Amino acid sequence: MTASDRRAFRTIDGIAVPAATVVQTDEVARIAVEATGPSRAQTTERAGFEAAMATLDMLGGRWRGSRVLLLCGAGGNGAAGVCAARHLADRGLVVEVVTITPPQRADGILGQQFLTLAEAPARVIRWDEAFLAASADLVVDAVIGTHLHGEPEAVQRGLIRAALAASEAGVPVLSLDVPSGLDADTGIAPGDVVVPARTLALGLPKPGLTRAVAGELWLADLGIPPGVYARAGLAFAPFFGAGGRVQLRYPADAD
Repeated sequence: MTASDRRAFRTIDGIAVPAATVVQTDEVARIAVEATGPSRAQTTERAGFEAAMATLDMLGGRWRGSRVLLLCGAGGNGAAGVCAARHLADRGLVVEVVTITPPQRADGILGQQFLTLAEAPARVIRWDEAFLAASADLVVDAVIGTHLHGEPEAVQRGLIRAALAASEAGVPVLSLDVPSGLDADTGIAPGDVVVPARTLALGLPKPGLTRAVAGELWLADLGIPPGVYARAGLAFAPFFGAGGRVQLRYPADAD
């Protein structure tokens, strides 16, 4: 086993999974969108669906009729959260989306996800309207994702603090890709940061993720072929099994 292997994340079965920096993640996305596919719409749909399935998994046998609060930012992470809301509402859960960008002002992938969500039985409110995260059965953190630039902005900070209030009240929190407020590369939080029970990383895990800041770690398959990752300098053996998610061990975990 090489030193590089020892620093890799691993599946529960011991298969090495490399970390991808923000620059590498952006390059994978660029190659997929501009040259090979899958499209951003396709990967967002995969991310949202797997986030919904992870939510059901965390709720366990009590998922039917449970209330899920999704805190959604203005970018791709927020779009995946909105997508997850639709899949959960379609299954009969009580779903409330708290959004930074109102649906009527959203464009691109986020706008498309809101357009589709409008056909599902979910409630959407603005971030500055009254809501109580601590009364939910589970909270999904889809506020920032990997693209944190300095301290979170005021509106982002408000949603992060709502997620923190939920955690303090004993409500499980699921973060998408990276806990909001955490630098994906360094693991440093320059301001308020979500403290999740579980993080669902997307595509590949980010180097800043540790058990102390991200909780239980799972990885979602976004349907990106290995050749796209290889073009971005990330070569690895297949590690996803029969499902769309796999649990990971941190590099610091004992073998």
